[in-house]
Amino acid sequence: MKNILIIGSGIAGLTAAIKVCEGGGNVVLASPAHSERSQSVMAMGGINASLNTKGENDSTHDHFKDTINGGKGINNEKAVKKLTSNALNVVKWLGDIGVSFTRDENGNIDLRNFGGQKHKRTAYASARTGKQIVSSLTALCRKKEAEDSLKYIKPWRFLSLIITNDECIGAILFNENTNEIKAFEADSVIVATGGMNKLFGKTSGSTHNDGYVTAKLLEQGVELANLEMIQYHPTTIETPIKRLLITEAARGEGGRLYVIKDGKPWYFMEEWYPEFGALMPRDVVSQSIYKVCNDLDLGIDGKNQVYLDISHLPDEFIMSKLDEVYKTCIRYLNLNPCNEPIPVYPGVHYFMGGIKTDENHKTNIKGLFAAGECSCQYHGANRLGGNSLLGAVNGGWIAAEYALNHESNNQFEDNLINNVLNEEKEKFDIWSKKDISSNSVPLFKIEENLASIMNNSLSIYRNEKDLNNSYDELCNMEKIAIKADSRNDYYSYIRLPSLILLAKAMVLAALNRKESRGSHQRVEYPDLDDENFKKTTSLIFKDDNIEVSFK
Repeated sequence: MKNILIIGSGIAGLTAAIKVCEGGGNVVLASPAHSERSQSVMAMGGINASLNTKGENDSTHDHFKDTINGGKGINNEKAVKKLTSNALNVVKWLGDIGVSFTRDENGNIDLRNFGGQKHKRTAYASARTGKQIVSSLTALCRKKEAEDSLKYIKPWRFLSLIITNDECIGAILFNENTNEIKAFEADSVIVATGGMNKLFGKTSGSTHNDGYVTAKLLEQGVELANLEMIQYHPTTIETPIKRLLITEAARGEGGRLYVIKDGKPWYFMEEWYPEFGALMPRDVVSQSIYKVCNDLDLGIDGKNQVYLDISHLPDEFIMSKLDEVYKTCIRYLNLNPCNEPIPVYPGVHYFMGGIKTDENHKTNIKGLFAAGECSCQYHGANRLGGNSLLGAVNGGWIAAEYALNHESNNQFEDNLINNVLNEEKEKFDIWSKKDISSNSVPLFKIEENLASIMNNSLSIYRNEKDLNNSYDELCNMEKIAIKADSRNDYYSYIRLPSLILLAKAMVLAALNRKESRGSHQRVEYPDLDDENFKKTTSLIFKDDNIEVSFK
């Protein structure tokens, strides 16, 4: 019987765990927190599948084309073909296990419009689709726990992979409550650890998805891809802690974007893009809002904000289908969206880049798989709304299948595993005895500076000068990080240098892609360059250097 270690308990990790158990394997599912606190619960808008219940002649082929077009042609076509072909079965399975999708008057799963797609294709559960899916998957995982095929451990953090002969045979994990460091052997490892939010500070995502696992995998020889492709969601609001999402469903149900021009509302998206209006792909909408505020100086009250208006929709419609939008505005803005427009601006939302995987979710290291937002293959230069939940479920499902089928060429080597474990324990011992000197820099200050550097250089529009300056600053930061005052927080201490390395890789990816494609907009290179760059950006760490190539 195969033993599979899964790191991360959002939708991708939960799906993988269930499918491994259904395939006859045993699972250890490791996470820093309960699944109910994963970023997956924040997904409001819905999940894409060409159910074609609206008489619009939708098809999996159209879904495939829209996904490739949205990603500006650098998606993995084999992976996208699997994604869109499997979507119908994915949604049916979710319904079967208890996801309470909103239904239309005929009893069919209701569908709404989402950006970059001509057809109504996005199935949803009110404005809390992610919560519904997580609840159903969690209930099924608890059943697997009761059957003893799944062991769910928390709060355990990933420290490093155990690799021998270019094959992953387990991982070293750290218990944040007890400071225990332990080796977990496995026939295969599935990483489902989400995006890289910690690098940018205030994003729409969860702080649990800090990017450390992706960063550490880069250090250990795992190939990454398309790190420069960072999605800014067009409609977020600012709070003291983070940016909160105003779901794309608000525009899918008829919400309009405008600013005041010449004393009256100007619906700029409808003028610039009459076919789709505010439902253009997210990169286009975010770039348009940026231009309105920064180039045309038409932001609300001179600020980087435009209005999102849903007040023309019936109150009962907003309270039922967009209830999360209503609650968010009331709670955080003291604003009733039934009566007033919502001030919004783009915020970092999703990372199309990450761990490079093929259509079967395999990495370049045998026995290591990745799924969900940390995995790069579906979305190319821009993700379509509704494809993230689909990618998470589909990716977890496929990763489980191929992880179970993986045949190891290595015997578990007790000496190797003990050596790796002892190395990690020695690092902890050194840290625990470390004196805090008077010239130490508070770790949170370094993290704040890191986020500032990344937001400045990898914003909606990038330029060579800022990118080069940021790379130099990151190199200097590596020297400062050694002196960081981490006081009783070992995980943050070991995470920081890895995150700085990952940040350098992201900046190098943006510097080397000398064109503008999707979410990557270079001021000096405003056009697409298919001849040189209709390719995947590949990054690998060798001999203390980050190598960048295009494949």
